[in-house]
Amino acid sequence: MTTGLTRAYQHSLNSSTVPPGQPALEVKDVGLRFGGVHALQEVGFTVTQGHIHAVIGPNGAGKSSLLNCVSGLYHPQHGSIVLHTGAEGTSHELTKLAPHRIARLGVARSFQNIELFSHLTVLENLMLGRHIHMRKSVAASLLWFGPARRQEIEHRALVEEVIDLLSLQPFRHKPVGSLAYGIQKRVELGRALCLQPALLLLDEPMAGMNAEEKEDMARYVLDVHELAGVTVVLIEHDMAVVMDISNRVSVLDFGRLIADGTPDEVKANPRVVEAYLGAEEH
Repeated sequence: MTTGLTRAYQHSLNSSTVPPGQPALEVKDVGLRFGGVHALQEVGFTVTQGHIHAVIGPNGAGKSSLLNCVSGLYHPQHGSIVLHTGAEGTSHELTKLAPHRIARLGVARSFQNIELFSHLTVLENLMLGRHIHMRKSVAASLLWFGPARRQEIEHRALVEEVIDLLSLQPFRHKPVGSLAYGIQKRVELGRALCLQPALLLLDEPMAGMNAEEKEDMARYVLDVHELAGVTVVLIEHDMAVVMDISNRVSVLDFGRLIADGTPDEVKANPRVVEAYLGAEEH
């Protein structure tokens, strides 16, 4: 008889207590416009707790705008975005909240373009992901004795587990600006994970990577999902990756939702094929 090997971590990297299979995020009739340009029009879908939910579509379809609405960088003119965080029915309307308040609710994200502090080390960038959980004053932290020191040691323990999960040990003391592009993207994933998210938003985490780097990143996203139990909303252009790792896929085109279903259902949808390949000319 054989038994599987598992790695036990001291800290939970998932702050949500919503039961698997229940709604984690509900997007309802969201509309966003910039002047006369409609970036999103009546977009609605549900992200299920414990799923990797991919949002795909051609360039300019509104995918990043949608993530910006969820994370509070944009405020849609109409519609509702509800985050569920507790088994007892705790929920939060996100459309009017500031980004820092949404982050405190457990929404973490990475960006399409790397947004790291290039002069800081990997460890220092990851520690920044813990800042919303730190309660000591700036003066106490500068002195770094007593409670402030104990606080940093406590948060450092969780960061060490993220370093282990994402295999960042060889780079921990190197400035991120000196690292390869693929490693920097992994550091950005780690910083978001250090927030202990209830919901993790990944905006093209594999953009600009070669085939080997994409395979590595896909494995890390799966580890975050399977080992840490984090619910993920993923924007990605590589359809092979999306279809391999996603539980559900929503498709945007010109700001509208044109399909929502399992990867197999989406692949077979004629509107999706047309959006990506264009209508056949006769």
